[in-house]
Amino acid sequence: MSKNIVVLTGSPRRGGSTDRLTAAFIEGAESAGKKVMSFHVADMNIAGCLGCNYCFGTKGVCVLIDDMRTVLEAIKQADALVLASPIYYFSVSAQLKLAVDRTYALISVGAPVKKAALLVTCGDGSVKAAEGAVVTYKAICSYSKWEDAGIIVAPGLHKPDDIEGRAELDKARELGREI
Repeated sequence: MSKNIVVLTGSPRRGGSTDRLTAAFIEGAESAGKKVMSFHVADMNIAGCLGCNYCFGTKGVCVLIDDMRTVLEAIKQADALVLASPIYYFSVSAQLKLAVDRTYALISVGAPVKKAALLVTCGDGSVKAAEGAVVTYKAICSYSKWEDAGIIVAPGLHKPDDIEGRAELDKARELGREI
């Protein structure tokens, strides 16, 4: 069971369905005594990875000086990583993708992350709209040797309140308790 969890939320709209789903996960995790550090990456100054490999010679320190340095330091202390995003054009938001790409800096030093989870919301009424994000997430888990602790897709959400009373909120709380 994870004790230190980092959550990266990629929704550029505060208070929307993704934030509410993420809050339910955090509520469950904290109720089980876990330490959760959450980053709303859409509000942070995070540049795209340059692919320069500077991080390989500096023990995982990225050449870019931006808010991602704080996120990377937190991930270095985490045993679980949760990615949360709305689905924008069949994948996670660009803001979350930037942050995920920048975790490349940790490849040379590794991180104690053992488990991961994916929380996504989408306006489309079918979970099929999230397939691109799910495939990418599973590939990242495989490459990073992270156990997939769970995937929650909440489809058919058009307004922030649409998620209220939905089973996905209870599933997120349970995942938070169990991860």
